[in-house]
Amino acid sequence: MATLTIIDTFGFLFRNFYALPSLKSKKGIPTGMITGFMNFIASLGKDFPTDYVLFALDSEEKSFRNDIYKEYKANRSEVPEDLKTQLPIAIELIKKMGFKTIQMPGFESDDIIASLAKIAAQKGIKVKIVSYDKDMYQLIDDDKIVIFDPLKKMEINEKKCIEKYGIHPKDFIDFQALVGDSSDNVPGVKGIGVKTAAKLINQYHTLENIYSHIDEIKGALKKKLIQGKENAFLSRELVKLKTDLFEDINLEEFKYPEINPILKIADDLIELDITSIINRVKKDGLFVKTSLPKMEFEAILIENEKELFEIIGKIEDLVAFDTETDSLENPNIVGFSFAFEENKAYYVPINHFYLGVEKQISQDIALKAIEKILSKKVIGHNLKFDFKMLRKYNIKTPTPYCDTMILAWILDPDASVSLDSVAKRYLDYETIKYKEITKNKKNFAEVNIKDATKYAAEDALISLKLYKTLKNQIWEDVKWDIDNIEMPFIKLLIDMENEGIKVDLKYLKELENKLNEKIEEIKKEIFNLAGSEFNINSTKQLSYILFEVLKLPPKKKIKTGYSTDEKVLNSLKNLHPIAGKILEYRKFEKMQSTYIKPLQEYAKDFKIYTTFLQTGTATGRLASKNPNLQNIPTSTDINIRNAFVTDKLFVSLDYSQIELRLLAHFSEDEHLINAFLEDKDIHLETAKKLFQNPEKFRNIAKSINFGLIYGMGAKKLAETINVSTKEAKEFIEKYFQNFPTVKTFLEEIKLKARENGYVETLLKRRRFFNFSSTNARNIANYEREAVNTIFQGSAADIIKKAMIEIKNEFTDSKMLLQIHDELIFEIENKEDAFKYKEIMENVFRLKVPLKVGISFAQKWGELK
Repeated sequence: MATLTIIDTFGFLFRNFYALPSLKSKKGIPTGMITGFMNFIASLGKDFPTDYVLFALDSEEKSFRNDIYKEYKANRSEVPEDLKTQLPIAIELIKKMGFKTIQMPGFESDDIIASLAKIAAQKGIKVKIVSYDKDMYQLIDDDKIVIFDPLKKMEINEKKCIEKYGIHPKDFIDFQALVGDSSDNVPGVKGIGVKTAAKLINQYHTLENIYSHIDEIKGALKKKLIQGKENAFLSRELVKLKTDLFEDINLEEFKYPEINPILKIADDLIELDITSIINRVKKDGLFVKTSLPKMEFEAILIENEKELFEIIGKIEDLVAFDTETDSLENPNIVGFSFAFEENKAYYVPINHFYLGVEKQISQDIALKAIEKILSKKVIGHNLKFDFKMLRKYNIKTPTPYCDTMILAWILDPDASVSLDSVAKRYLDYETIKYKEITKNKKNFAEVNIKDATKYAAEDALISLKLYKTLKNQIWEDVKWDIDNIEMPFIKLLIDMENEGIKVDLKYLKELENKLNEKIEEIKKEIFNLAGSEFNINSTKQLSYILFEVLKLPPKKKIKTGYSTDEKVLNSLKNLHPIAGKILEYRKFEKMQSTYIKPLQEYAKDFKIYTTFLQTGTATGRLASKNPNLQNIPTSTDINIRNAFVTDKLFVSLDYSQIELRLLAHFSEDEHLINAFLEDKDIHLETAKKLFQNPEKFRNIAKSINFGLIYGMGAKKLAETINVSTKEAKEFIEKYFQNFPTVKTFLEEIKLKARENGYVETLLKRRRFFNFSSTNARNIANYEREAVNTIFQGSAADIIKKAMIEIKNEFTDSKMLLQIHDELIFEIENKEDAFKYKEIMENVFRLKVPLKVGISFAQKWGELK
């Protein structure tokens, strides 16, 4: 049975605060409660497995119970300052970890929990409530709804409720009405304790029954009941939890995160000095932290030109290098640091600017010094940034000897690769933070040179030590070709980023105006259909129009009313034309706000320059940001891609079905191999194996082919091709009957991943999975990721290698974009394009041919 764990967030955090010692970070931030909470999160994934998780939050406004009884919770004491400090940090960490939170104005977390628990139980989901509030006992329903105590590792069911209070959970509300609750200032009946209340409730069960038989009760007890009657019924109203706040819930929103949630906040925990939990999560093999003694080093400021060149002359082999700049966007150099000795590092100030600034090395001399340093074996952390910036000073930058950011990413692609985080993980070293050094400063140029020396020199020395620490793990454990693939790729990406792609701003402005007119036209249609004007972007107002004014059937309740999301609107399209119009309005609004307007802002000198992220994905695929040019819509009615133009010629070179070709190669399935060798339509060939009318079902076969590569199960496939789960399951079974070696291979991937703790791509790049430190649900996710990594990761390796080979052979080639399996170049003649195509198709020999589609156009949107 699937399990939903609901946490009474504030109640749980309060209990942690008072139960745990008062810890503080090095900066004096209290962390005791957060530490206890993180231990619970780590246990939630491993010791207390769950399929769904939700954190319920109390309303920031007063509860509706305060309207019933003004003294409700009036006896609460002031929250301690240390707790006040930690609460917002904990809530922020919950959100960063990817957990769902729900908060509703006027309602307590108890009411949210009760309402959700009721719906989940009705769906056959077991509900575990993590709470120390005895109000929750009224919800216990044996194996459907239980209270979970993580400290005692115990479920509290009906039997345990009876053992503790002497009454059945179904009678708990009336029991509480008599006893009251001092912590919430619920009065109850004065003078009646737990034992007396239990005896009365077990005999009469309800308040109404007690008072209808009041004459049967004798003596002082009768008097207490009569005097406390009003308080008894008031108390019952106060303790009774709401169970009708939601009509339905989408459990998929509460799914336990696929990536270990602790890893997502590693940097935050490092900042708070809570590192033992990170080490616990990453305790096996590759993930063991390398412990070193506290590092002491000499940070040397160089202000003299002669001394600078004398020191550089002592560099024999390796040198770590780093620059300091005045910004991340269009940066200018402020200084540079370097390190080549065990415990020494140097800083050269160039362009610091503040009142009374000390002597600095002139920029011209500094740039000559940098050129000498770059003639050595240069290592650093995120050298793409430094080398790209140096290009603007006409410095010819070499291929980096090694980049420790890339090393850290290859070792653990799911974790942060910032220098601060990597230093803490692998060197147990706390770096000086940029935000500390630049506090109250406009940028790094205003930082005092002596402070800058310690910070900058540290960066260079840490890079040097990281290189020495990580290189052995890379070359012994990962066996990935760093030297011939990843390091040259840095230089190639700088070339691509600097090249940019021409943009037609006039066309974008015309699109913007066209869309504005279209949006206004649709708005008028919506207002006519609604009968009045309203804010279409307001969920609350739209919900009112749809479900109150137009009386359409609501589908899903949320805290502001009823949901108006895409799924709901699609379900209403056949009931009223307004639903379709709102979907159309949202589509155009998104195009306007996400693409058309921002692209105009990003343009510089009629070009757009994106930033490519070599470490942006766990599978190895390249990512793009500021702006993300891999995500520009392909829509032809509003063709945004046509804004990207060239005076010469664009060529698109796109690997055809590369992941399916890899499936044929790895599985050695004769049917798949023959289909590709004979250049047949692979989806049609699959359909022939599965269906009597293959032409009709080609698209379903296509979904099955790709779905298996991405680890898609029957349920997801059913949603994708719009059939029942049973039918989807039958399709998958039939597929495996016809392609038995495919099934064997996919199962082998999962088995080897669990046995070895990693999978290898085609070119032997490894991705690690910590199967020994996770729950059953995450094991299934890891297995899916393992399968996906084999195909998507291998495809990423192939195109990366092809890009490097093209650049090596055609140094003047203008590679503009990489969009997963596609490369886009700007060319002057088509002959070059066919040479690039030949390299791509022969970069690696598979058991089936690699095939590359080719198309030409002067506008990106016209490429096929």
